[in-house]
Amino acid sequence: MTAAAVPSVAAAAPARGAEAADARECARLVREHARTFHYASWLLPPAKRRAANALYAFCRVADDMVDAAGIAGTATVARRLDDYERALDAAIAGRPDGPIFRELHRVLEAYAVPPRVLHELLAGVARDLHPVRYDTWRELVVYCEGVASTVGEMCAYVFGVPGGPAAERRALRYARTLGVAMQLTNILRDVGEDARRGRCYLPEEDLAAFGLTADDVLRRGDALAHDERWRPFMAFAVGRARSLYEAAAPGIGMLALDAQRCASACATGYAGILGAIERIGYDTISQRASLGTAARGAVLWRAFRRQAPAPPAAADAPDDEVGS
Repeated sequence: MTAAAVPSVAAAAPARGAEAADARECARLVREHARTFHYASWLLPPAKRRAANALYAFCRVADDMVDAAGIAGTATVARRLDDYERALDAAIAGRPDGPIFRELHRVLEAYAVPPRVLHELLAGVARDLHPVRYDTWRELVVYCEGVASTVGEMCAYVFGVPGGPAAERRALRYARTLGVAMQLTNILRDVGEDARRGRCYLPEEDLAAFGLTADDVLRRGDALAHDERWRPFMAFAVGRARSLYEAAAPGIGMLALDAQRCASACATGYAGILGAIERIGYDTISQRASLGTAARGAVLWRAFRRQAPAPPAAADAPDDEVGS
């Protein structure tokens, strides 16, 4: 079964009883932790929204485990991640335990999301258990692919890709590029928060091009935001992120029609954070850029009114060197 075979699942009967409770738990995690996606998901038909919620919940719990390493300790969190991966393997084998894994098992059965993508995500988030430094942009891309391109690929299977295997492969490449764009946006938005956790995701070679170092990011605190070198560096990084959104955009038109509005809202909403970063003078060290309620509503309204674009020509699909 391929992503192109998915649309018939959208007519599935509403969940009831214990199954409905599992779905509500996944929806709660989305509602509490992902405002943009929560609202955008209402542009999906119910079955696809429920499946997307299950995927988000699975990813969210893994990410939260790693973020707790500063309190629980790296060794403890590593063991928890191992247990989580074993629970994933049990769900893949048809023995799911708990609301998230029961819902995930249903997604795997209905939409044929490859287990390798779920394992790739867990390997990606586990990288954050170790000191975070990236020498080059290419190294950072590998990280972004693990923690975010995987999510884009999972969603593409749920959203559906008409047109057969060749179209599906192209759409998945676009989805993975969008994942890198969104993760880079996260990184640029959360520079200060990450630094306080001892993490610097900004590539050393890019910082060096502007006379900066990872130690500046980790140790100088709020003062770095007023360094004359910081704004040009951030402007460069924001420009790179925008180019990735542009490169990924054609893939939205390759998705099933009933999923394009949601995908557009997610991409546009996240790209809008880049404008919010600019509006605060690139100071993502002492504050966190975000879209306001009105701006988020405007994104959803534009997505709702969105006209489906023509799918891109085969030659337009992105290559494997994302944002190089």
